[in-house]
Amino acid sequence: MELIKTDIAIVGAGGAGLRTAIAVAESNPDLKVALISKVYPMRSHTCAAEGGAAGVIKPDDSLELHFNDTVGGGDWLTDQDVVEYFVNEAPKELLQLEHWGCPWSREPNGSVGVRPFGGMKIKRTWFAADKSGFHILHTLFQTSLKYPSIERFDEFFSIDLLTMDGRCQGVVAMEMKSGRLFQFQAKAVVLASGGAGRMFPFSTNGAIKTGDGTAMAYRAGVPTKDMEFVQYHPTGLLATGILLTEGCRGEGGVLRNKDGYRYLQDYGMGPETPLGEPVLKTMELGPRDRLSQAFWHEQQKGNTIPTPWGDSTHLDMTHLGEKHIDERLPLVRELSITYAGVDPVKEPVPIRPVVHYMMGGIHTDIDAKTPVPGLYAVGECACASLNGANRLGSNSLTELLVFGKRAAGNAVQFAREQTAEADTTALREQADKALDKVRELVQKSGGTESIAGLRSEMAKSLEEGAGIYRTEETLQKTSDTIAELRKRYPAIELHDKSNVFNTDLFQALELENMLALAQTVADGALARKESRGSHQRLDYEARDDETYLKHTLAYYQGKEAPRIDYHDVVITKSKPGVRDYSGGAK
Repeated sequence: MELIKTDIAIVGAGGAGLRTAIAVAESNPDLKVALISKVYPMRSHTCAAEGGAAGVIKPDDSLELHFNDTVGGGDWLTDQDVVEYFVNEAPKELLQLEHWGCPWSREPNGSVGVRPFGGMKIKRTWFAADKSGFHILHTLFQTSLKYPSIERFDEFFSIDLLTMDGRCQGVVAMEMKSGRLFQFQAKAVVLASGGAGRMFPFSTNGAIKTGDGTAMAYRAGVPTKDMEFVQYHPTGLLATGILLTEGCRGEGGVLRNKDGYRYLQDYGMGPETPLGEPVLKTMELGPRDRLSQAFWHEQQKGNTIPTPWGDSTHLDMTHLGEKHIDERLPLVRELSITYAGVDPVKEPVPIRPVVHYMMGGIHTDIDAKTPVPGLYAVGECACASLNGANRLGSNSLTELLVFGKRAAGNAVQFAREQTAEADTTALREQADKALDKVRELVQKSGGTESIAGLRSEMAKSLEEGAGIYRTEETLQKTSDTIAELRKRYPAIELHDKSNVFNTDLFQALELENMLALAQTVADGALARKESRGSHQRLDYEARDDETYLKHTLAYYQGKEAPRIDYHDVVITKSKPGVRDYSGGAK
């Protein structure tokens, strides 16, 4: 096992990881940064984000409105100190991206363009056509290249964290092209490894989003937080789950059922209103959880459209015209034609809700710190409690920037305080346990379980029992199934026994991570006997602030079910109220 000593190790080289690395290098060029990623940075999932990034820039908007939209959109499960910090820093970070070269779309007068987005009662989402994530990631990547203190380790699969003397001191990762293991010894570690949406069968998430960083922190003693809150995006392409950005609706696209009726007006989201008004009515611009739930209700009423790939409704953009679609939504048009055989200029596109984002993740505070000293987390793998029970679209891209920079500042301070030499021998002994785990997986023979089989059962169980709507019965069944799958996991056998790009091995490690996190989703949802945001219980339809206005913490207990505990929500100035999307901002 090769030893690499660095000051700060960052796991994940997407938007969050790159922003963290740049901030470290800018403020402390003498600190070495190891940027570890299981894919080349420009293949990170940030590039798949289409719609845009939220930040107050226009004179008819305000920080207070952004705060209120985020807190209300999260159904008051947001930590309000985190939200306040975020909305204040958001415009600064988006302007910084522009200075680094991000090609934001413009208004006719040359100012930055903003578009409407779901749950935002005023237009504040900066965008670069419908390739915002790609341009943000490209801007961050090219900016990172000018800092010699950042050393990239592309296509390195992180396996486990190294902890000793009560703090995190590194990470063990495998070079995918050779199968060699590396011990990264670091004074501080930042996890920026993305979400875990691939636990579910139908997802907008790329194949890499398997919760690796979250699971590593979980095994290292950091609780996960609010994992039961899983966001469905209301407009996924029917057969593939490919995302059609919320920008489609922000630009004026509408949702229609089998009869061509704009059904959202039946679900507390207001009458039709022109989108040009300074303060927006909702309809299609309601929050993602409400729109996905409306689809479910239409399905129960028999108002959806049956297809070979399941039921759908229609996203109708035909009235926008070819010029507008080609200017603002060129990728959406390309995706629709390529993967659905439908040109949105000429006909409505069949869509359905699809798993998109994990509101829950690694428990952190406003400083991106975890309870384990020296370990920080940022981005979708983390839960600083900005998003609460339902993330508003376009907050997440800005979150990467705001908290990537904040994580960097705190990790740098911690690293500078570590003056004692690490016990390399003791850390190597711990790293060898990861090596033993890999060897056992590769050398095992006579297994009775397949990776694909267990993964398929896990995904089916989560979709059926912990989907858009849940009950005690379905959640208990899912919890029992996941627990059984975790017990069956040791009986898997790899067909590939080689060292070079052993995808069989990586998928086995990913499956172990997803199974552990899937149980936190099911058990957290089972324990939360209320409906809030994306967590909807048919048997407990009301929100229960007296009992459940708190974060769910799940603690790792080996092969046993997680221990569930709770953590207070930080409320500073917005008392829990009714989420009203029947009109605009008051």
